[in-house]
Amino acid sequence: MAGMADDRWPAPRDPLGEHAGNRRSDFDITNTVRVSSPQAVLRAVGQLLLDEWPDADQRPLARAFSDFDAMFAGRMPGFAGVDTVYHDRQHTLDVTLTMARLVVSYERQAEPMWKLGGERAIAGLIMALFHDVGYLRREGDAAQRNGAEFTRNHVSRGIAFLAEYLPQIGLGHWAAIAAEIVHFTGYERALPDISVDDARDLKLGHLLGTADMITQMADRCYLEKCRDRLYPEFVLGGTAFGTGADGSREVRYASGLDLLRQTPEFVAKTRSERLDSAFGRIYRCLEALFEGRNPYIEAIDRNMEFLERVLRSESWRMLRRNPPLTTASADTMSTVRTLMVGNITKNWLAD
Repeated sequence: MAGMADDRWPAPRDPLGEHAGNRRSDFDITNTVRVSSPQAVLRAVGQLLLDEWPDADQRPLARAFSDFDAMFAGRMPGFAGVDTVYHDRQHTLDVTLTMARLVVSYERQAEPMWKLGGERAIAGLIMALFHDVGYLRREGDAAQRNGAEFTRNHVSRGIAFLAEYLPQIGLGHWAAIAAEIVHFTGYERALPDISVDDARDLKLGHLLGTADMITQMADRCYLEKCRDRLYPEFVLGGTAFGTGADGSREVRYASGLDLLRQTPEFVAKTRSERLDSAFGRIYRCLEALFEGRNPYIEAIDRNMEFLERVLRSESWRMLRRNPPLTTASADTMSTVRTLMVGNITKNWLAD
């Protein structure tokens, strides 16, 4: 079917951005796309798709963006709106933009038999757009006070949503594939246990898992978000505390600063075991889109170098960025902090 009209999208811009030296906290890695805006991300993604697959039908993607906006804002009946402060709307939109760049870059370098094609690429982008929808509370989730309480099973919840949703936008035949490859964004299933019949779908999963990880770690405010937003999610999701082999209470992350102290090890392990090994360094295909550079990997390296400086000096005031929060309610952060304190009291300070 015919693609969207060419005049819907703006003219291409310098891929590294005219403001690359003054990156804004709610803009993407190139500082050209406002990733807190569904409309801005849809325009950028649509242009990339139009350039690579001019005949692809983008209407399911446009519908998905509209539904995503309503759901995460709390305007969709049956959904409470996003209230996770790290996995907020900006995170998802940023990952989706990265995924678009990855699938286009991959396509331009792939051998003919390994090319994804327009529909597979669009299906992958819709999976990216809803990869964290499992964090949203729905009708019947009255026992949960915040979406972070679904941390351990949010991927499975998201897959269940896609099984319902994809048929509504004419992509029901992708539901079984989505049920496998969305697991590449989480830890509910071991990576070797994820199985698909078509090797191109496996590549799509590697691209999706890569997009999720490099977008987070390259975020301009990644360090502040880990300290101030990811740690509360870990507390509410039950992953900050655990049970030792002897049955005693175990503290995995004592505070946001403790989480930061463990972040270099996490990033190194993620790069080694996921990005480089399991996903086959598929992030390198981005070099074709950025004239031999990879701004995501460069930003990750800068974040880790800066974090090492902070950790050596323990000058925590160096982490002073205050990124915007894109949740459904303006009061979300204060609510989450109150819930976090209560959870810490229950799980750590209690006898």
